Amino acid sequence: RAALDPDSPLGAATALASLQSANHEVGTIQPVEEVAALCRERGVPLHVDAAQSIGRTPLPRGWDLLTASARKWGGPAGVGVLVVRTGTRWRSPWPEDEHESGRGAGPVSLPLVLAAAASLEAAEQERSAEARRVAELTTRLRAEVAQRVPDVEVLGPDEPGGRLPHLVAFSCLYVAGEALLTALDRAGFAVSSGSSCSSSALTPSHVLEAMGVLTHGNVRVSLHAGVTQADIDRFLDVLPPVVADLRRTAGAESL
Repeated sequence: RAALDPDSPLGAATALASLQSANHEVGTIQPVEEVAALCRERGVPLHVDAAQSIGRTPLPRGWDLLTASARKWGGPAGVGVLVVRTGTRWRSPWPEDEHESGRGAGPVSLPLVLAAAASLEAAEQERSAEARRVAELTTRLRAEVAQRVPDVEVLGPDEPGGRLPHLVAFSCLYVAGEALLTALDRAGFAVSSGSSCSSSALTPSHVLEAMGVLTHGNVRVSLHAGVTQADIDRFLDVLPPVVADLRRTAGAESL
């Protein structure tokens, strides 16, 4: 499941706790508010990485600092967001100058910032309806991938409320992730494999290894607003023969 145990102890010397709002590999939603309550009891500030969830699910409460990337909610690439809650002690790691009361090193691109804000506002207005729409698609993907492809492990929580609505991850036995990624790309599907933070390396994900699940032949599918039922139909039609062909080429067809 890749979910954090909210009762995990904080060390006596802990100066800052950092937690993803949802796991980037398999979509598991993390117990941010429970962890935040524990941090408050210990006087430890909590940073939340909301890159995967912002614009997709309601923001959790209780954090002191929050970071996100505009491109994740459909905004411009190259714009990052750092939110510091009022009363939280924070000092910029960059050299101070006259910008943003010493909190920023140099000027920022105002058009990009405005575009990021406008796109987030639009994403939030459509969030509930879009989350329901893509959750239906990912629920179908999870069920039919497991049904149509032998020796596949679908990852993350089965219950829709425990995972991100737009993300599906699964692993195929006897298939190399790089080969599967390339074959799906040729068929017109841009998916990811390996670790979400270094997908170009195509190395086994340390998150999946820690979960004790299948790490090879891993595919991570992230649905955007333009994905339709027809796209899902075609993906489900293309995937089984692609996997079968790769297994046959690798001599694993009869294993």
